[in-house]
Amino acid sequence: MVEHKKSFLEKYVRIIVVFAVVAGSSSGIFGSAITAPSMAIGFWRLTLGLPFFAIPVLINKRDILKQVSKKDLFWSFVAGAFLFCHFFTWFNAVKMTNIASAVVLAALHPLVVLIITIFVFKRHVGRRPIMGIILALLGGTVVAGLDYSKLSSGNFKGDILAFLAAVFMGLYFTVGNEVRKNVEGTVYVFLCFLATWICFSVGMLATQTPALGYPGRDYILIVGLTLVCQIGAHAVFNLCFGYVDAVYVSAWESGESVFAIILGLIFLKQIPTSWELLGAAIVVIGLLYYNYNTSLEEKLEK
Repeated sequence: MVEHKKSFLEKYVRIIVVFAVVAGSSSGIFGSAITAPSMAIGFWRLTLGLPFFAIPVLINKRDILKQVSKKDLFWSFVAGAFLFCHFFTWFNAVKMTNIASAVVLAALHPLVVLIITIFVFKRHVGRRPIMGIILALLGGTVVAGLDYSKLSSGNFKGDILAFLAAVFMGLYFTVGNEVRKNVEGTVYVFLCFLATWICFSVGMLATQTPALGYPGRDYILIVGLTLVCQIGAHAVFNLCFGYVDAVYVSAWESGESVFAIILGLIFLKQIPTSWELLGAAIVVIGLLYYNYNTSLEEKLEK
């Protein structure tokens, strides 16, 4: 029997997911620092990021692209539409509320993924891994739940948008996880990002949002946002779906709150409260507990 030789991504996928989470946690920093409207941020982010996958796929993988079924093509575009909705609500959220609260609320998407995985796809998820995810979500609630005192400053609207960003993220992860079972990684990323770019292009026209005329600093930050978050986080997440399920990726994605609090302190001088620090600690404990029990269950299944 010929032994299957694992690729670098397949071999270290769990570690790579964590690094992608770290990259994605900087999204709030970029989003709050860019003065351009959310629609323009998303449009340029996809315009700059799409060629990284479009060119290799159209040159080297046209045959694979042609073999994608109409069903998978449709759901790839649905995933891209959900990603558009996530980006739009997210970039508006970080302009209305503080980074820590926005990231923690947006990180509630594991709940959406869990509900769909268990009740729609009827898949088994162990009680202990679920407890780890719930513990991480509890930590997020500790951080964001105390944002009530800032309602008068308009933070509540930002928090609602951040929560909607979580819902759309969960749907995007779940659909992507299913499509990746049939579609090669880079081809799926290209189709998904293409759909998101089309949504933003239509949005730019519909809202008459100008693409040009913003400060040069904005464009520099958008380039950084594209490289770090679009490619370093979202593209990597989509590639990893071929080797780990949406629950795992989504669970670790909820840990963005910890890195976001650290980055908010470093770059925006947003000093976290004792409650935010407590919540971050609970998130970390929950994720470690989830990871340990997930690994344990996988060993028992083998």
